[in-house]
Amino acid sequence: MTRPTGTALRLTVFLGESDLWHHRPVYTEIVHRAHRAELAGASVFHGVEGFGASSMIHTQRLLSLSEDLPVAVVIVDTEERIRAFLPQLDELACGLVTLDRCEVVHRTGPETPR
Repeated sequence: MTRPTGTALRLTVFLGESDLWHHRPVYTEIVHRAHRAELAGASVFHGVEGFGASSMIHTQRLLSLSEDLPVAVVIVDTEERIRAFLPQLDELACGLVTLDRCEVVHRTGPETPR
């Protein structure tokens, strides 16, 4: 059964996989900081193709392999907790950051028969 559990805020950070913070990928630093902040969870998604501020297209196609493919870090939690986490991203001076309101739905298995 699928049940709505309330509204939340989704934080998405778009950056390049080669973006570094103290010799470590920025996306890794964001995930570890989110974990230390005890946020509900964080996921990193690897893009196949994209462009950003540089207007240069980065792609994984065989003929034009890129070493800086797009990456998106997605974190969903309460608005209060996400907004409290934003200063962490300011410190990292990372890519484009977006916030979206979303509805959280937990999927559970079938109820146990009595």
